[in-house]
Amino acid sequence: MERKDGRRLDQLRWMKATRNYLNNPVSSVLIEFGGTKVVCSVSVDPKIPGWMRAQKVPGGWLTCEYGMLPASTRDRMQREASSGKQGGRTVEIQRLIGRSLRSVIDLEKLGQNTIYIDCDVIDADGGTRCAGITGASLALQLAFRNRRLLNMCGGESPLRENIAAISVGMVDGVPMLDLCYDEDCRAEVDLNVVMTESGNFVEIQGTAERNPFSRAQLNEMLDLAESGIRKIFEIQRGIIYGGDKPSAPSANGGNGGNGGNGGNDNNGRSGGGKAKSELNSLGDAFANIKL
Repeated sequence: MERKDGRRLDQLRWMKATRNYLNNPVSSVLIEFGGTKVVCSVSVDPKIPGWMRAQKVPGGWLTCEYGMLPASTRDRMQREASSGKQGGRTVEIQRLIGRSLRSVIDLEKLGQNTIYIDCDVIDADGGTRCAGITGASLALQLAFRNRRLLNMCGGESPLRENIAAISVGMVDGVPMLDLCYDEDCRAEVDLNVVMTESGNFVEIQGTAERNPFSRAQLNEMLDLAESGIRKIFEIQRGIIYGGDKPSAPSANGGNGGNGGNGGNDNNGRSGGGKAKSELNSLGDAFANIKL
């Protein structure tokens, strides 16, 4: 089955990450998956929510706010501030991002501080919540490389491990990885998967839009999601820890300019050399990073 952008069924969209995209927060990342662009930033407030003080809960807190620019969608969407309240979808997504990140952070090590994650969608082409989680995790890891923030946490990062997220779906009965907007609109099943780098699931959101799906189809989609998230972790590590920039894909190794053929074998497995090949196939992954 041919996809609109020429990708394989198990292939991620072109992924880019720009560090320090904003000047004022502790850290920030512009994360891009194809046409979806989300600015993720980390700020710190030296106090905790009132409910924590009232209940004498030790440690700090992490929360998220999510929003979309009116012009981020094909048809202009109303700015939520002008309507006087957040929409249900917005509340659901920001809660998802917040609890996903809290699953991998030791809140007691934060001290009496609140970390705010802001995820602002500036271009939407499907998968904004997954891009938000992936970018927010990246921004949070970069934040804890800041000496001042690290000292606030006793000199040790409270992050236990990395997380990332990706969408999968059944489109015309075929499982696909990393759905763009057009594919998402046609999907019979829409599944968002959040995983830790150690291979555990944080959240699985799955909905049959038209026809119910079987356990076998669920397993197939989860395997597809895990293979995609493993590739994202490779890219995240390269962005955080630096190293040589991968070379751009060759003229005959690309796939319509959207990331090449990747490094997976036919069964979706990847070894050390093949993981490096996958990074090279996403040759622009580091091109916009501010070092």
